[in-house]
Amino acid sequence: MYSYKSAIEIDKMRKAGLYVWHSLQIAKNLVRPGITTGEINNRIEQFFEDMKVIPLFKGVPGKVPFPAAACISVNEEVVHGIPGSRKLVEGDIVGVDTGCKAGGWCGDSAVTFPVGKISEKKQHLLDVTEHVLQIAIEEIPKATYWNEVAKKMETYAKKNGYSVVETLVGHGIGREMHENPQVPNYVSRETLRNSDFKLVPGLVIAVEPMVNAGTKEVRLLSDHWTIITADHKPSAHFEHTLAITVSGVRVLTGPPTTEEEKIDITPYI
Repeated sequence: MYSYKSAIEIDKMRKAGLYVWHSLQIAKNLVRPGITTGEINNRIEQFFEDMKVIPLFKGVPGKVPFPAAACISVNEEVVHGIPGSRKLVEGDIVGVDTGCKAGGWCGDSAVTFPVGKISEKKQHLLDVTEHVLQIAIEEIPKATYWNEVAKKMETYAKKNGYSVVETLVGHGIGREMHENPQVPNYVSRETLRNSDFKLVPGLVIAVEPMVNAGTKEVRLLSDHWTIITADHKPSAHFEHTLAITVSGVRVLTGPPTTEEEKIDITPYI
């Protein structure tokens, strides 16, 4: 069963989305050679604490509970990187994925940032992956079923010589971070049979393409969280929380559109 949100509930989710967007702007301003992934996470945690919102990722159960407010994944790390003492260096790419719950509603988003000057190959990977997410935003209003959108996302990534991770997918989102439906970034017989869904107003989904420079295969590290590419080639990850409305797609984790939606992040950068 899917949970459909009213216009009022989507407005409430937008508030959570704005906190998430601002937290990623904090990360964007901090990303530079020499900073540790732990420092970036700590600033995001402080921001969420000061805003009196709940970080969604911290304490997520697993073999060990996830210990941070943000997943910070560098280069070949696809997702779920644990922040710590690792220092970013010139030429890295770093994915920052975070979410929060505000007023009982969730927001979830991710961006992969360049660290200083990066190679043309890495920049192309970032550009393509970000465009894969933009394809979803543009195509959802034109489509009836999700597989129509996912097919165009996958085709664009592959046309540019990349692979789409298949063992990790997006998700519905609302009062909980992970709700139905599952939102794959590719199409197969299995997804057509088990993961397809109709795109109707009131559905809110977190769309998060993960695109690899090499193989689509991934593996889990011994920390029980960090997922890396099997061939150690770089990976990029972009995500937005998207609400389907009668007037189109609303990007709930997008930037402020009014002065009232802006938050001063100066103390955190």
